[in-house]
Amino acid sequence: QVQLVESGGGLVQAGGSLRLSCVASRRIFGINAMGWYRQAPGKQRELVATMSSGDSTNYADSVKGRFTISRDNAKNTVYLQMNNLKAEDAAVYYCRETTSWSDYWGQGTQVTVSS
Repeated sequence: QVQLVESGGGLVQAGGSLRLSCVASRRIFGINAMGWYRQAPGKQRELVATMSSGDSTNYADSVKGRFTISRDNAKNTVYLQMNNLKAEDAAVYYCRETTSWSDYWGQGTQVTVSS
């Protein structure tokens, strides 16, 4: 069983920045995809950003140019740098690890944006 532990969420003013971290309990090098998703109250969980094993990235249109996903394989950690945060970015952010045979989620970290 793989554990994913997110951290870095919190309260930030609109226009501010946060960096989320997701630490995996095993090596992430070669893992098909690591990603960040979010779920706001009353809404479905949505993709924010993903990174493949070859380091190609994919972003939701709503965060392009503001968010950056990165990984540190030596630390088994994936990051999400969030800049210029908006009220609509407020949500619980989840880390996800996907391989061809497994799919794991973290417990989530809350991001609150005050206007």
